[in-house]
Amino acid sequence: MAEPTERQEIEKGEDLEEPMETGALEFKRVPPWSKQITVRGLVASLVIGVMYSVIVMKLNLTTGLVPTLNVSAALLAFVILRSWTKLLHKIGILTTPFTRQENTVVQTCAVACYSIAVGGGFGSYLLGLNKKTYEQAGVDTEGNVPGSYKEPGIGWMTGFLFTVSFVGLLALVPLRKIMIIDYKLTYPSGTATAVLINGFHTPHGDKMAKKQVHGFAKYFTVSFLWSLFQWFYSGGDGCGFSQFPTFGLKAWNQSFFFDFSLTYVGAGMICSHIVNLSVLLGAVLSWGIMWPLISNLKEDWFSGSIPKSSMRSLQGYKVFISIALILGDGLYNFLKILAFTAKSMHTRAARKNLKIVADQANPVLDDLQRNDVFMKESIPVWLAYAGYALFAVVSIIAIPIMFPEVKWYYVVIAYMLAPALGFCNAYGAGLTDMNMAYNYDGSSHYDIPEIDASQSSHRNSHRNMAILGVEGFSALPHHCLQLCYGFFGFAVVTNTMRDILPAKYSSWVPLPMAMAVPFLVGASFAIDMCVGSLVVFAWHKLNRKKAALMVPAVASGLICGDGLWILPSSLLALAKVNPPICMKFLAA
Repeated sequence: MAEPTERQEIEKGEDLEEPMETGALEFKRVPPWSKQITVRGLVASLVIGVMYSVIVMKLNLTTGLVPTLNVSAALLAFVILRSWTKLLHKIGILTTPFTRQENTVVQTCAVACYSIAVGGGFGSYLLGLNKKTYEQAGVDTEGNVPGSYKEPGIGWMTGFLFTVSFVGLLALVPLRKIMIIDYKLTYPSGTATAVLINGFHTPHGDKMAKKQVHGFAKYFTVSFLWSLFQWFYSGGDGCGFSQFPTFGLKAWNQSFFFDFSLTYVGAGMICSHIVNLSVLLGAVLSWGIMWPLISNLKEDWFSGSIPKSSMRSLQGYKVFISIALILGDGLYNFLKILAFTAKSMHTRAARKNLKIVADQANPVLDDLQRNDVFMKESIPVWLAYAGYALFAVVSIIAIPIMFPEVKWYYVVIAYMLAPALGFCNAYGAGLTDMNMAYNYDGSSHYDIPEIDASQSSHRNSHRNMAILGVEGFSALPHHCLQLCYGFFGFAVVTNTMRDILPAKYSSWVPLPMAMAVPFLVGASFAIDMCVGSLVVFAWHKLNRKKAALMVPAVASGLICGDGLWILPSSLLALAKVNPPICMKFLAA
């Protein structure tokens, strides 16, 4: 009975949702940017951004595999602000309508917030500078210079991020028109999110959004309560459901078990089947075959007296072979995007000279109106150039002060390369939906930690890549270089196969970047993600239409519920409240 009433309210325009408009009227009614940025929107984006930052940091520090949360952020923004405006309306307080533009602003702010958590280096290169990582890499390791560490600190890290984080934005401001209007790049993920937000703000979309909100809330609650339940049994090292020997103790010793982490199950539901299968293949290849075989060659390939954390031991093979896969994949895709960019720009220039571009010769009225809206109220080009120059000068002065080993001309070179790399990345993302930003430092956000919690961070890989850059191949353990050559070549060959084979075959070629993840992390999270993939597969078989609607909401609920539990569990740990029970499994 509630739905017809609400539908009547929407039709009468009494709801706080913006009314549906079409044609020229819609373009005329687009509010100015000052109206799109609201206090309630900023508060909502802060709440969502903080929660998602906690979630992605957990993922970043444990697996490094961070799924795209744009859709989830858009859904949460809609839920929070729609609920708030309806509540105020019911108690008789007038408020401004909740528009799709405001929804987009909140989603964008939240995504920018957690993107800084991922790309800012909190789980990778900034953390790789600390003393503990320096010691884990081996104090006696060649190239690991004594005293070459810097402990994390709120002051210098905040200053560093303020100095460097705005540069990419300012460098690309002059290219907005070229990318969106002239080249008409699609940016698939951004377009999909925009379509979703537009769908929320329609009467039909409102009904669909209600189902998604209900599914999100239900599985958010389930995930949170399950995390709470698990906490009671984790009172000690190796205790709890997260160490459940699903396939037996022998498989558990090689990290093959289901750890009941709903975060990774949700991540597996969001990631494609080929990503999850590639992760599982990497787990079987590394923890099922390679590491046991190399361990049996302990005294032949490396000394048994070397600490496990040393790059001269088995840990070195894990780190550098995964890096070889990542570098092969990253370098191939970077060169491919450069080729796409050059070819596409050449083709467009030729078409422009021949004047055969029909849509430019006879522009559609709607396109002209959209272009006009897009170009209105943009950041002036002169301000972008001035801002870039200002931040460059500040960086040239400040970064060598923060890091005395970094010479000022290193920063100059970086700022000279940044616009070119930024253009390539933005253009490539528009063409292929592939963001290569994290690959330009010679690594990626997938080069992850050792399964042992004391080792868990990208920091080890980043520091060891730096050592490798200083010392060269002499830093590698015995026979590791030959294995690295092989896996680098494997990454290039598999990417080539994905590009040249027909679609029905190329879709089954594994992804080297995804395969590299479990080389360091272990196989347990690969099991979790494949469970998520299996859920999606079965759901699509049973009810494809419902699955397409509900999978993103359910997956987001699982991720957010488990992720939010981090906050109360951290408070309990700070208060020295320990779980009362240790559930552990031992051989009979």
